[in-house]
Amino acid sequence: MERFDVVILGGGLVGLTLGIALSGHGVKTAVIDPADPVGVTAAGFDGRVSAISSTSYAMMNAIGVGKHLAGKGCPIDRIWVSDGLEPGALDFAPDADDGVMGTMVPNRDLRVALAQTADEAASLTRFQPDRATHVDRNEDGVTLTLASGVRLHGALLVAAEGRNSPTREAAGINTTRWQYKHTAMVTAIDHEVPHANTAYEIFYVGGPFALLPMLPGTRSAVVWTVPTEQAPAMMKLSTRAWLAEAQKRIGGFLGEIKLAGPRSSYPLGFHHAARITDTRLALVGDSAHAIHPIAGQGVNLGFRDVAALVEVLVEGMRLGLDPGDAQLLARYQRWRGLDSMMTSVAMDGLVRLFDVPGKIPSLVRRAGLAAVQRSGAMKGRFMAEARGQSGALPRLLTGEMV
Repeated sequence: MERFDVVILGGGLVGLTLGIALSGHGVKTAVIDPADPVGVTAAGFDGRVSAISSTSYAMMNAIGVGKHLAGKGCPIDRIWVSDGLEPGALDFAPDADDGVMGTMVPNRDLRVALAQTADEAASLTRFQPDRATHVDRNEDGVTLTLASGVRLHGALLVAAEGRNSPTREAAGINTTRWQYKHTAMVTAIDHEVPHANTAYEIFYVGGPFALLPMLPGTRSAVVWTVPTEQAPAMMKLSTRAWLAEAQKRIGGFLGEIKLAGPRSSYPLGFHHAARITDTRLALVGDSAHAIHPIAGQGVNLGFRDVAALVEVLVEGMRLGLDPGDAQLLARYQRWRGLDSMMTSVAMDGLVRLFDVPGKIPSLVRRAGLAAVQRSGAMKGRFMAEARGQSGALPRLLTGEMV
């Protein structure tokens, strides 16, 4: 039987980042992932991109992933928020010495960089493709039997399995959840006018239309939210018809547009776990919480979980505590439980606010955006949220190892 300090179920963006960060602190870690490693890093696996906040990117640099991401992302220098194409937009343009708001990175490039870093990690062992067929978790530790026949023992089990986490369900952890009546259509477009490293969030009743800067300067990712009942017809439109509808949402300010990648869609939902710990168990990422992609904070919430859990475990182990110690898990629950819930509720409120039809609600929204635009303090707070700089930051998010 192989023995580890921490066993992570799930080797996606959040799970593998956690494994690399723990290994960098000398914590013996196993990552078990059923996905084919060749498939998930193949070109064209999916067209999604992630907005990596400046604090999350600082962590990537600290744990050694940053060097493999060099030249792969596009900085977000400015965020433009508007209620449709009406006047009164909110323009977040930080001072030059404030640094970028975040970086847009194609998910495939992020997966490749994580895999390369994981290959170099001395205290990390990956079992992939493989999965746990039996898990015994009790006060004394966690024992797992894998489909390959390998048996593992760990002091702590971490579920990084995504929205439908079987480990969370098996632990009897309740979740608050609902489906939005929205579907996100995702692709990339090339456009005539350079995006100038600007992320555009244009709110419409029925769902926001987001344009996110990619390299080179005339390519942007599109995350277009539409009412779910309209999504099948929208996805069946010819390329020309779909682009014509997209151009109506953009208003022509990027000039001529053309498709630069495949179109895909996925339903949008919300869930939040009632608690993120159990006996020798911690939840991270989408296993703990999933939110609307309205502000691109989903994966960053998961990276905040990673940074907090690493700090709690590493500091505890330096004091001689077992990584599955109930005191450490209670600290993780206190640290991340409230922060992730506040962010989740705020994002949900934003979705609902901009989905109210009518002229009066639109006027109220535009007045609100104008008020924030005029208030330096309020703008500063929103920009801090975008960068991931609000709340009590774990050291990894400031770019320091624990």
